[in-house]
Amino acid sequence: MVGHQAVYRMCFALAAFFFLFVILMICVRSSRDPRAAVQNGFWFFKFLILVGITVGAFYIPSGTFTIVWYYFGMVGGFLFILVQLILIIDLAHSWSQSWLLRAEDGNTKCWYAALVICTFLLYAASIIAIVFMYIYYTKSNECVHNKVFISLNLIFCVIISIVSILPKVQDAQPHSGLLQASIITLYTMYVTWSAMANVPEQNCNPTLLAIATNTTSASSSTSAQWWDAPSIVGLAIYIICTLFISLRSSNNQQVNKLMLTEESSGDMSGPTMEDGGVYRAYDNEEDSVSYSYSFFHFCLVLASLYIMMTLTNWYLPGYDGSYLTSPWSAVWVKISSSWVGLLLYLWTLVAPLILSDREFN
Repeated sequence: MVGHQAVYRMCFALAAFFFLFVILMICVRSSRDPRAAVQNGFWFFKFLILVGITVGAFYIPSGTFTIVWYYFGMVGGFLFILVQLILIIDLAHSWSQSWLLRAEDGNTKCWYAALVICTFLLYAASIIAIVFMYIYYTKSNECVHNKVFISLNLIFCVIISIVSILPKVQDAQPHSGLLQASIITLYTMYVTWSAMANVPEQNCNPTLLAIATNTTSASSSTSAQWWDAPSIVGLAIYIICTLFISLRSSNNQQVNKLMLTEESSGDMSGPTMEDGGVYRAYDNEEDSVSYSYSFFHFCLVLASLYIMMTLTNWYLPGYDGSYLTSPWSAVWVKISSSWVGLLLYLWTLVAPLILSDREFN
């Protein structure tokens, strides 16, 4: 339990620090606002503030704080999963569009073959995941809920795969296809697996059984094994999404809409060279900021809460901190996020048909 308490307090400090900047940066429109200097500088003082909040967090008594903060983390984790889902959808569209454009520009079939191979491998991985989940998470006849979760998401994934290749959808979005659907399918299977890893019934959750066995085998220790496969995969997906949004061009339309970015009217040409070959930095946010500072920090608040929940396996600590439980609420948060993600992807497919008067790029 010591590890869980440390994670809760570290992530509380991060979330509190970023939330402070959410409030501070509200309605910052340009770099001429004095608060913009705080956003882009004063790193030493901001580091001291973060250290101070972190040290203070370790003096917060356990008990009510841990339980209340767990539910804050659950809400934040759910919202960040939705952010990840949006990024996964954007990644799928960008990947397919990039390879299709290369195939059309180069007039070569190699890129088409690569698309087919990747799509096949992703669907194969999804099928393997489904088979393993049916084998290991539905052993008992009492595991009806797991069977329903797997079966429903399997049906939903088949539906979005069929919709993605319908002629009308293809006419409205020529770059849509099975590659995007296969990525969303595989991610949905991961979220389903992660949800079932929190089912509190040991006969329906081999991961929970292993943790319970390791915990009871220790004579007087109350520590539990809290690094398991779903958490590791979840952290890997978090890192991939973070790298993806970091490497995307700042003028990418989809990412800018996610970050509530405004188009800057200033010159975006970067540093200018004066006489003598000396480069001078150019303030390209003098007219308007290139992204919403408050929303950026709000995403970091959600990321801090998601990391906290992932590192602790979404387990609920007891009031006295002597035990851990895996509540059904964690299961429903994850499984509902998979349904919301499938609905979001389905909307990206049918939106151009329903809202024909709007432009979808």
